[in-house]
Amino acid sequence: MLTSLITLSYQGLLTTLSVFFSTLLCSIPLGLLIAPLRDSKIPWVKTIVKQYIYVMRSTPLLLQTMFLFFGLPLVPVVSITLPRFTAIWLAFTLNYAAYFAEIFRGGIQSIPKGQYQAAKVLGLSKKNTFRYIIVPQVIKITLPSVANEVINLLKDTSLVYILGMSDILKVAKSVSNTYASFVPYLFVACLYFILVFLLTFALERIEEKFAYYE
Repeated sequence: MLTSLITLSYQGLLTTLSVFFSTLLCSIPLGLLIAPLRDSKIPWVKTIVKQYIYVMRSTPLLLQTMFLFFGLPLVPVVSITLPRFTAIWLAFTLNYAAYFAEIFRGGIQSIPKGQYQAAKVLGLSKKNTFRYIIVPQVIKITLPSVANEVINLLKDTSLVYILGMSDILKVAKSVSNTYASFVPYLFVACLYFILVFLLTFALERIEEKFAYYE
């Protein structure tokens, strides 16, 4: 059982990490782009972004994932069938981008207005002001909240087994059913503990890197 569990867990771990990193690499930049639009001076842009964030935050991630995979093919106008991984990646990215956007929005609102005025006096464009002055501070301010969401993302990857993807949780279930043992679930629990520990360690090091903004 142990040999089978380790072999299959390696394959499942690749799936878990693929979903995690692909979502993370897309949702954080997307959230950073969406955050300023939440308070856009253009009414229709502000409304669309506000409703998008509301829908993503008020419905379960599992339901969103199932809709993209099972629901889209049933929509007459759309009728698109997405591959399993694409549906999972898209649902996770859109969901977490909404949460990151609200976190970053709070960080942006905490920046003193005087910094925008000072940047304007120095001749910096709005784009460069946001990129070089605002964003670094927002990242520092919001890092603890972002770190919590990143850890939640890692744990949420266990939802992919619903669509038949062989992540580490599905592997544990399969091996457990084969050998009628609870050990595979304990093994996966330890694996998640190690992953979260390593992720937390990395995030703490990143937070230390941004300590010079204090």
